Amino acid sequence: MAQTATLAGGCFWCTEAIFKRLKGVLSVKPGYAASQVPHPSYKQVCTGTTGAAEAIQITYDPSVISYETLLEIFWATHDPTTLNRQGNDVGTQYRSAIFYHDDEQKRLALASKEALEKSGMYNSPVVTEISAFTNFYPAEEYHEDYYDNNRFQSYCMLVIDPKVKKLLKTYQKELKEEYQK
Repeated sequence: MAQTATLAGGCFWCTEAIFKRLKGVLSVKPGYAASQVPHPSYKQVCTGTTGAAEAIQITYDPSVISYETLLEIFWATHDPTTLNRQGNDVGTQYRSAIFYHDDEQKRLALASKEALEKSGMYNSPVVTEISAFTNFYPAEEYHEDYYDNNRFQSYCMLVIDPKVKKLLKTYQKELKEEYQK
């Protein structure tokens, strides 16, 4: 039975490009999580006044890929130590967050964050928000598959390419067949 994960790791173009390449991931929708404004637009979210985070909603098959593996890849493909920013993307809408859907996801998210902090991987504290899922509004259609549809746009080449290359190199066994080398 398919399950849902909602993650925010900065720009949703980046996170969608990463997670759609994983075996067991059935769909990835970019959108806005934890918004205080119903059905916010991209323009509204960019103001930083909606409370929304650019996020992705992943539908996945837990018999193929575990929530723990999704979290491991989440931690490895963005910087969870920068508050309200990823690279040049700055604002609360770019915060690092895990929006858990049930008590088990909450437990796993907290345990994985604690393990990451103890690992010494980062010199700075992990500031990723872990909070209960409240809402998710799909982004405008032009955001879907943005990376794959705009590979030669400078943002895609400079920001997303390195993240996808890291995924392809580090998580080869987790990739869908069409993305394996």
